[in-house]
Amino acid sequence: MLKIGIVANEPSGDLLGAGVIREIRERFPDAQFEGIGGPLMIAQGCRSFYPMEKLSVMGLVEVLKHLPELLSIRKRLISHFTQNPPDVFIGVDAPDFNLGLESALKKHQIPTVHYVSPTVWAWRPKRVKKIRAAVDLMLSIFPFEAEFLKRHQIPVAYVGHPLADEIPLENDRMAARESMMVSSKPHVIAILPGSRLGEIQALSEVFIKTALLLEQRYPDIHFVVPMINQRTHDAFEAILNRVAPDLPVTLVEGQARGAMLAADVVLTASGTATLEAMLLKRAMVVAYKLNALTYWIVKRFNLVKIPYVAMANLLADEPLAPEFIQDAATPAALADAVSNLMESPERVRYIEQRYYQLHESLQQDSSRKVADAVLNLIGVVEDA
Repeated sequence: MLKIGIVANEPSGDLLGAGVIREIRERFPDAQFEGIGGPLMIAQGCRSFYPMEKLSVMGLVEVLKHLPELLSIRKRLISHFTQNPPDVFIGVDAPDFNLGLESALKKHQIPTVHYVSPTVWAWRPKRVKKIRAAVDLMLSIFPFEAEFLKRHQIPVAYVGHPLADEIPLENDRMAARESMMVSSKPHVIAILPGSRLGEIQALSEVFIKTALLLEQRYPDIHFVVPMINQRTHDAFEAILNRVAPDLPVTLVEGQARGAMLAADVVLTASGTATLEAMLLKRAMVVAYKLNALTYWIVKRFNLVKIPYVAMANLLADEPLAPEFIQDAATPAALADAVSNLMESPERVRYIEQRYYQLHESLQQDSSRKVADAVLNLIGVVEDA
């Protein structure tokens, strides 16, 4: 019986992990999966030893508060997997957590796969050596990553992104507006302040004040705000009630894709949502705020080596989505950027055309390619 260890740390990783489990289970229905996963992976039959949220921590400074618990969880996972060796271990993203886990397992002759390349091409490039020591195979979701890793002698397979396979090339804005019950609104803006509680706390007030400025310019505007779960929903709603209780907003749990599909423009935190907005062909404005000390460390030591933070801009190699980081992310600047897109139909058409081209390039039947690569690594062959 095929036994696979797998660990993911956030909703985007949960989606990727669930796709791999589903694809392998189609070929090997008795395959067992265990480790850490979210609701999508659990629904596919993964046994999760800890709630995935335990690993959902971002930032250099923020991690320090949770470090003892994170190290304890990793130590217990190493103990479990070395005493009950899987045929292969798959770390889904979460490089700071998973690379250490993979390195320990590899020393015990457990084959290791890392799904989603760490952003060594963007920052902390010295991790290349650590990656080589930790993984038997890297699975890259973006083509430029695979090229970088090959140059550094890391075994890599480009598999594309499963979201590009899942999301159709064409979509229907009006159907989405009807689904969100905003079909009568002339202007709809989707606001996505992030999936983590820390992001909600960092960006919500700025985004809500941005919405207030936009409402002054467009009195018939409406906002749709999707939340990943009840906890983030409650946190955002508390800030909304304090800052702008009368804002014309539809607050929903889940349905991020529907909210973006319904929108004229998306105002979003940097992260996976920027990729999804690109695949949905929606013009967007991107903002991000780190812990002040984390941001100072990043800037002081020049840790980031890329011109953009939004994946849409990195893939396009041009600033299709205006970006506002840290102190630049003010309500006035964000409102102006959203207004500029609302008032520039030709610019928006160009952005949509480029996003369509990028979407096509990422369609690779990703989950099938991942399953093929994992099974090939461990020499497992399907029954004829």
